[in-house]
Amino acid sequence: MSKDRKDGIYIKPDNPINAIMPYLMEKRCEAEVSKKDILDITNLVEWVDDKNKKLDFKMTYFQAIAGVLSKVIYNRPLLNRFVQGHRTYQRKYVSISFVAKNKLKDNAEERLIVLEVPEDINAIELAHKMAIDVFNTRKDGTNEFNNTLNILTKIPRFLMRIVTKVVKWLDYHGWTPELLKSGDSNYSTILLSNLGSIKCDSCYHHLNNYGTNSIVITIGTIRKEKGKSYVDITSTIDERIADGFYFAKSMKLAQEIISNPNVLEEKLSSNVDFDI
Repeated sequence: MSKDRKDGIYIKPDNPINAIMPYLMEKRCEAEVSKKDILDITNLVEWVDDKNKKLDFKMTYFQAIAGVLSKVIYNRPLLNRFVQGHRTYQRKYVSISFVAKNKLKDNAEERLIVLEVPEDINAIELAHKMAIDVFNTRKDGTNEFNNTLNILTKIPRFLMRIVTKVVKWLDYHGWTPELLKSGDSNYSTILLSNLGSIKCDSCYHHLNNYGTNSIVITIGTIRKEKGKSYVDITSTIDERIADGFYFAKSMKLAQEIISNPNVLEEKLSSNVDFDI
């Protein structure tokens, strides 16, 4: 009987430590590590500004950074793994998720947006795809996943406890129905939070035990210093999917891509040949 899931391919542990870790640290929030980095995005900002002179939509710096991180994932595949049901899996797709507010106000409604990142698109096409989804979500005022949540929150509390236990059991075995997975950030490769949009620095953000999301990244405000542009980002990652050296090297790759943004015009899945 296959150990694969609909959304992931089973990875057999290659050493005793990897085999035992999902049992010693059963919950994702028990295995999370957090790292803050300050990135020099001067070249990326200039690249975006130059592209916006020719594009028929306005690409944002946040969308460009999402493209950078998507390219890192394609080049560093261990980052696209997850642990669920005491087993490690390689996700079958790359996806990003983020929250879009209707307005920048405390009481403004939030909409979860989850986008699959096809391997044959580049960062500009991804930015366009993100812009369209944000526009449609704000226009419609909702999406399918938010509609599902609205239905679930109307059931009585005692029944909600039963439903959530059943859903978690299905999640453990990889049997969660698409109705509950589609549009849920808990099933994305990376959950992004653009805190810079509300003039905040990046901060630590916890992982969730439910679902398969192994990476959460918050992005702070872009600031200028001595003619250069910088942004701080804070990553929280499930250490069971790869070791610290792999994570650190992946962030160095992100900086290399940002410093050489022309590679973002190639397919996001194309290999980035940098000595890091």
